Amino acid sequence: MYQRIHFISGLPRSGSTLLAALLRQNPRFHANMSGPLAGLFGVLLGEMSARSEFSVFIDDAQRQRILHGLFEQFYADTSAEVVFDTSRAWCARLPALATLFPDAKVIACVREVPWIVDSIERLVCNNAFQPSSIFNYSPGGTVYTRANGIAGPDGMLGYAYDALKEAFHGEHADRLLLVQYETLVSDPRRALQAIYDFLGEPAFAHDVDHVHYDAEAFDAKAGTPGLHAVRPRVEAKPRPSILPPDLFRRFENDAFWRDPQLNPRSVRIV
Repeated sequence: MYQRIHFISGLPRSGSTLLAALLRQNPRFHANMSGPLAGLFGVLLGEMSARSEFSVFIDDAQRQRILHGLFEQFYADTSAEVVFDTSRAWCARLPALATLFPDAKVIACVREVPWIVDSIERLVCNNAFQPSSIFNYSPGGTVYTRANGIAGPDGMLGYAYDALKEAFHGEHADRLLLVQYETLVSDPRRALQAIYDFLGEPAFAHDVDHVHYDAEAFDAKAGTPGLHAVRPRVEAKPRPSILPPDLFRRFENDAFWRDPQLNPRSVRIV
């Protein structure tokens, strides 16, 4: 690729859309919300695997060229010098990404886990008449069944959390920068400076008081208006949780990245 490519990944409801909205203020950068590339990547891997009778005609070098070409063609019309592709799945693909893009880095957005669950439940409550794609458009359930669903190994949160731990403890952890939601909204300039330093990019003066991002059509189709809403001004807005106290406590010790003893690879965290 003629562009440099990096990845935004991490946990849901942790600021990845806000981060993309900020990064795209830089005319040299292209960034967006979660897109289809990670899914296409997985499909291609599956179709080139031994489950296909034609896999005998495909070796690893061809697989790599095909997957590399997927990125080249997807971003062929993008004039930006630096591309950021977003998906929670990228943390689980670091060995492949390291081979395809030796200079690529991954920015993983994280947040205190009970507030992720709280944020998803708040979306459900705010859209009481529109079942969400997050729960396969099912109108039933309670806050407890919804929390169990997203926290399960294949759930919106559980999969991303496990993928993050895989990347955090894996051999390519040096490619990883964790950006805490709490830092991003309370001190966005410090978070952005850390990202630019991590990527080796020249500084850019971002306007954190006038941020714009529009995904209303996508969110409406997902039955979850507000899913990718970004406030014009980046700021921390404390609020009480709407989760039952016992459910909140269930997740409040899950921020493993905050314990230095659990960071043997010295992953950078801002």
